[in-house]
Amino acid sequence: MPSLTFWLAYFAFGAAAGVIAGLLGVGGGIVVVPALYWFFTLQGFSQEIIMQMALGTSLAAICFTSVSSFRAHHRRGAVLWPIVKTITPGILVGTFAGSCVAARLPTGFLKGFFVCFLYYVSAQMLLNIKPKPSRQLPGKAGMFGAGATIGAVSSLVGIGGGTLSVPFMTWCNIPRHTAVGTSAAIGFPIAVAGTIGYIINGLGTANLPSLSLGYISLPALVGIAGVSFLTAPYGAKLAHKLPVATLKRVFALFLLAMATRMLIGLF
Repeated sequence: MPSLTFWLAYFAFGAAAGVIAGLLGVGGGIVVVPALYWFFTLQGFSQEIIMQMALGTSLAAICFTSVSSFRAHHRRGAVLWPIVKTITPGILVGTFAGSCVAARLPTGFLKGFFVCFLYYVSAQMLLNIKPKPSRQLPGKAGMFGAGATIGAVSSLVGIGGGTLSVPFMTWCNIPRHTAVGTSAAIGFPIAVAGTIGYIINGLGTANLPSLSLGYISLPALVGIAGVSFLTAPYGAKLAHKLPVATLKRVFALFLLAMATRMLIGLF
């Protein structure tokens, strides 16, 4: 059982993850995964499974965060449910397959992949790189392929997919606020499929810590999800009032610092 210090840390990062998920549409997993990696390291989790535990627990927490977030966006009419319906089959297949692959990859590779992804996201946000809205949404086959790709990458980095689904929808002429709200809804099937995958692939694994369900740490899940579910609606509300572009640049610098710290840890 984690100490009081770790419970407080889970609550703090859960609160931050909820606000970020609702405000920036990038997924609270961007913050939660590196935080969990450090917390689990301090608790003595086996290095062989520590990234799988961080990724799986992050996705399990997003199951709750995404519901709270997309409900808040739905109340503001910012969720395009036909897109969610069309892209979900690909999301489910890609995310579950990605979690099965991640369960068999070494921690070093997963950590390196996550560091590269952090640098990509921070550069995208810092430079305000946005695809030009130059096409319409593809047909069912194209949406399945896009969903599978978004889901697979999301499962490898433990996020709700916003850093990929928002640019995709922007490219397809979906207004940004609507893309963010729709992305929050898409995060739910990503989280569910990823959670199931990390549970199934983690069952019976050696060196699992106590109070784990597969690659899900139940204390971390309770601490993070319990608070992020409450704070996500505030982030969604702030997204319609605050200068999100400026906040993204500040957040990008924070991501750069986290990515660099993790990169140093690889060596």
